[in-house]
Amino acid sequence: MRHMEPNIVAEGLKFMILGMGIVFVFLYFMILVLKFQAKLIAKYFPDKKIPTTPQKTQTDTPDTSDKSKKVAAAIAAIAHHKNSTR
Repeated sequence: MRHMEPNIVAEGLKFMILGMGIVFVFLYFMILVLKFQAKLIAKYFPDKKIPTTPQKTQTDTPDTSDKSKKVAAAIAAIAHHKNSTR
């Protein structure tokens, strides 16, 4: 009677292919379910139209200049700090 020893590398490859196949099939079905879910959500809960350009008011201009003044002050403070530490 011969005692046959299994090829461990071949068994490892079989299990690797089986495991990767199961993961691939699961991910494929998950993608299909998510696409179906997205279609259902788009059908029953459509997006509301949001205006792309907001209405401009007169208060927008001072905010913009105030922000640019703050940015300029911050840049000047950083430049002054770099020059004074050297």
